[in-house]
Amino acid sequence: MMLNLFKENVRIAIGSIRTQLLRTILTVLIIAIGITALVGILTVVSALENTISSDFASMGANTFNINQYENNTRRRGEEREIINPIISYPEAIAFKNKYKYPFTETSLSFTATSAAEVKFEANKTDPEISIVGVDEHFITNSGLETKLGRNFNGFDISNNTYSCIVGSDFEKGLLKDVNPIDKIISIRGARFKVIGVLKEKGSTFGNSQDLRVLIPIQVARSLFTAPNINYTMSIMVSKKELLDQAIDNATSTMRRVRKLSPLKDNNFGVVRSDDLINRILGITKYLGLASWLIGIITILGSSIALMNIMIVSVTERTREIGVRKALGAKKTTVAFQFFIETLLIGQLGGLMGIIFGILIGYGIATAMDFAFVIPWGAIFAAFLTSFIVAIISGLYPAIKASKLDPIEALRYE
Repeated sequence: MMLNLFKENVRIAIGSIRTQLLRTILTVLIIAIGITALVGILTVVSALENTISSDFASMGANTFNINQYENNTRRRGEEREIINPIISYPEAIAFKNKYKYPFTETSLSFTATSAAEVKFEANKTDPEISIVGVDEHFITNSGLETKLGRNFNGFDISNNTYSCIVGSDFEKGLLKDVNPIDKIISIRGARFKVIGVLKEKGSTFGNSQDLRVLIPIQVARSLFTAPNINYTMSIMVSKKELLDQAIDNATSTMRRVRKLSPLKDNNFGVVRSDDLINRILGITKYLGLASWLIGIITILGSSIALMNIMIVSVTERTREIGVRKALGAKKTTVAFQFFIETLLIGQLGGLMGIIFGILIGYGIATAMDFAFVIPWGAIFAAFLTSFIVAIISGLYPAIKASKLDPIEALRYE
């Protein structure tokens, strides 16, 4: 019985929508615009978060770095900048030799230059290639992988072989149409044999991760003798539950290397890979809040428009309501009829808004080279929002229709 009544009310609602097609379409569009704004922005935010997580996960899940950083302190109301000393090669080696925490592996590396020119046969690149001096643990600790060839081994590093691993962009540029493995490239007049090609990583905040060449750290030190070279220590902990203890131990070891008294603060930075991700993802939460604010303001307008059309519909169908009530229709039956009509219009607007929002979000994500993911959370939020809008907008007109006096309604012209 209830199912038949529901079907009948849906049929009546569809018939009413058809008789006021233009007005219904405009109302549906207003609702759709609000939902589109909500879903579109949430889709872009989801794609941005996914991209950031993927980019920074390249550091490895259970890794932390020890490097130089700058911090600001205040003294007597004036800002005084303290620059931490660079991590020199002797300090980096001393740390590696002293740090023997279980289930850890330490890697040393430094960026020799970010403006190198690389040559292959008669061709050469623009002077925009990063040269990084690394050891045999760098690729593993950084979460990188080779798609061709192999990683450095202990022999390559200890014997300072002139071998290198190149980023994936070299396959599209300098080493295009050839098998890169065992090819000889030239950096600052030194000839290096390509032993591996890294998997593509893309760009992080405009900096390409695929335009770089990794070479043995001692070879890099001999070729690039700039003063004040700053080294980075990357430590991977194979057992995640030991990560916090490993960081504490590494901090203590680095303080001993730098001969810091117990009263002095650290003059170096300890950066966890998951801290970086969480810090940046914290910023994207504000974008999500902004999208909700924009969506709610637009949806508020949608609910007012929907309530308005239903009040007008009640007024126009006063005689119809009078006939129904004169024939024995209950208040709840009349209210339910108008409520179903409101719900139907609200869900049509919501569905259209979800489709438009996902398409717009996908377009923006593709244009900005973000990793697109289907925003199930945004879809659920949009469905729930359009449902709530329909309920709130339909309550007053439905109650108004149910309370009409049948005699007065039949007299209405």
